[in-house]
Amino acid sequence: MRFTRLFIGLLLVLVSIWVIVGEQMGGASANAMVNARLATLRAPIAGKVTMPDLALGATVRRSEELASVSDSRVDRIRLNDLVLEQRDARIERDRLRDVITETRNMATTISVRAARFERSNIRQAEIRLNHALERLALLEERARESSRARVAALEPPLAIEDPVRRARPDTGLAPNLPRDVPSDLALAVEWAREEVGVRRSALSAARDGVFVANDYSDSPYAGQRLAELRARLDGFEAAYRAQLSQISALDKRIVEERISVNHLTEAPLISMLDGRLWEVLAGHGERVERGQDILRLLDCGNVIVTASVSESVYNRLKPGDAARFRLSGTGEVFHATVERLAGAGAATIYRNLAVAPGPKHLERYDVAVSVPGLSDSEAGYCPVGRTGRVFFEGRPLDRLRGLL
Repeated sequence: MRFTRLFIGLLLVLVSIWVIVGEQMGGASANAMVNARLATLRAPIAGKVTMPDLALGATVRRSEELASVSDSRVDRIRLNDLVLEQRDARIERDRLRDVITETRNMATTISVRAARFERSNIRQAEIRLNHALERLALLEERARESSRARVAALEPPLAIEDPVRRARPDTGLAPNLPRDVPSDLALAVEWAREEVGVRRSALSAARDGVFVANDYSDSPYAGQRLAELRARLDGFEAAYRAQLSQISALDKRIVEERISVNHLTEAPLISMLDGRLWEVLAGHGERVERGQDILRLLDCGNVIVTASVSESVYNRLKPGDAARFRLSGTGEVFHATVERLAGAGAATIYRNLAVAPGPKHLERYDVAVSVPGLSDSEAGYCPVGRTGRVFFEGRPLDRLRGLL
């Protein structure tokens, strides 16, 4: 019995020593803290800040407007110049439209006059041609009567020949007339035939819209004026279309410039994440410059745990290793994964994190682990700032802690 008690006591002492040594020698962090990335909202324009009364730590949602910056002295010179150009372009458009209307009315009036002149010219040519044909018919009939009178007088065939009649075949005058027609009558018939040809040519030209007079052909003054007006009308219509295109381009540029001015006049500050309000850097009514920091938001969707470990533990770790994080005050244990090994003096990597490291933390080796189930734990939403410890190796009392 005595040896049994001694054996049990020795066994308990050995177990206690094993537990103490195992707990102390297991790979664990000296301290650990729940951390998260910070997002900064900066002023997109220079102006005055309008901000409601926001409490630090207040919950913010994605796409929520938190504040705004307005500038009543925004530069509108370019917009005003474009509006002035648009007004001048519209005035020119209206002027061209009125000129086109007047030119069309004038062209219509002159077109009516030209049509009347053309009809009158055709009738005049027809009348002259008819009279010329009548004169030609009369002269030809007179020539035939003269020839018949000479035949009736039974003029001797071998009589002294008329010198004019003897010369007529050589000159070629009045080829369709009898040979014994007097030369003056033959010349009259030839002149009448020439006039008929000229009148027929004039009538044909008149029907084609050409005015023939005094050995030159051209359109009448009304036709010339109508052609000139139509050419000017084409030019006015081309200028009018160009003016419409210019106005359309100005309208688009004015819309774009107004959008730009509106953006420069007032710009909202929109939350780009779900999280909490961490810091207010500019208050309501304060004037800020473009790019100045206004608000800092805590990104609760990307929570990590930063811890410091000894050199011996640090050298055994690598990214992707499994770990466990125990939250102080609750005893909750979460599965974790090593994400980053920053080494000693890793102060620069905390510039964009919510909780900065202390001097003792920087003397050791920095390790960051991800804890997926931390945001949904009993610690509440976004437990940034909570402390605990990270364990990288198993310990003797882990099963007992699991039961508790």
